[in-house]
Amino acid sequence: MRKKRAAGVVAAGLATLLLAACGSVNDGAAASGDKASSGGSGSDQTMVTVVKVKGIAWFDRMDEGVVAYGERTGIDTRTEGGDDVSPEKQIQIIQDLIAQKPTAITVVPNSPEALSAVLAQAKAQGIVVVAHEATGIENVDIDIEAFDNADYGIDIMENLAQCMDEEGKYVQFVGGLTAKTHMEWVGAAYDHQTENYPNMTRVETPIESTDNETAAYERAKEILAKYPDIKGFQGSAGNDVPGIARAIEEAGLEDKVCNMGTSIPSAAAKYLATGSIDKIFFWDPALAGEAQLEIARILAEGGTIEEGTDLGIEGYNSLRKLDGYDNVFVGDAGIAADAEAAKQYNF
Repeated sequence: MRKKRAAGVVAAGLATLLLAACGSVNDGAAASGDKASSGGSGSDQTMVTVVKVKGIAWFDRMDEGVVAYGERTGIDTRTEGGDDVSPEKQIQIIQDLIAQKPTAITVVPNSPEALSAVLAQAKAQGIVVVAHEATGIENVDIDIEAFDNADYGIDIMENLAQCMDEEGKYVQFVGGLTAKTHMEWVGAAYDHQTENYPNMTRVETPIESTDNETAAYERAKEILAKYPDIKGFQGSAGNDVPGIARAIEEAGLEDKVCNMGTSIPSAAAKYLATGSIDKIFFWDPALAGEAQLEIARILAEGGTIEEGTDLGIEGYNSLRKLDGYDNVFVGDAGIAADAEAAKQYNF
């Protein structure tokens, strides 16, 4: 049985951040600096973060950041979300929130296009609206991304290509075909593969998992049966690579099939240990939650977000405006971790 090559490539930006983030992220969600605590009117503000879905590890971690931010600033903060990734449920939640007239709504959309109209209603009521994982979404004040999404997708492909010896069949999973960031990651990865690794072949268009580990597991089993010589999986939703890993382990293919993509250490640790996941790529959802709220606070208190803005939050210390957009800013918050490096994180 051929042993997989070690997935050791990490692009320069992610490698640097892996070292920089270890200390601060392990301190929990309150890893921000002093800026977030400088607002003078926090006690009379209410901010609600609407996540893609409640009850999964990724957004449980984001909720930790939302709670920590509220405790630190005195702002009334909370997280809301549906029990699945239906855009319709997010729309209903936001409509209900508009009637409550919070200071701000921050949102991680399942479908940026589907939410555009209801977010316009929120803005019309004077509610500050901040988005995350939604490059190009309409009717928001600011969209904040953890990093440049194309670079992130390319980083994953570079690692997957090395693991696969730059040849063979692979597939890509996304939470949903309307999940804009997921599609940007896999699109950039696919373009990079076709331009640089001609001996690799994507055998299916992106496969939807609905950000559900069991669904990812079932689809991965189907792929393994359909393509017995498959060599690689790229996951996008936080539950993708753990679900894929279950199928790989059942088939006894840990040493033959490469599996990597977005997840968090707590969800991936046991599979990293067995080799059924080779590497994970992520950013701290807690700090992303805090970054959204800090932007909302700045805007609500009359401030502005511009090139170089320091949110006082690890990974968001010098925001960069994304080329081609007036209101999209990116941080430098990406992390890549193999089994050993993932042990340094407590979420």
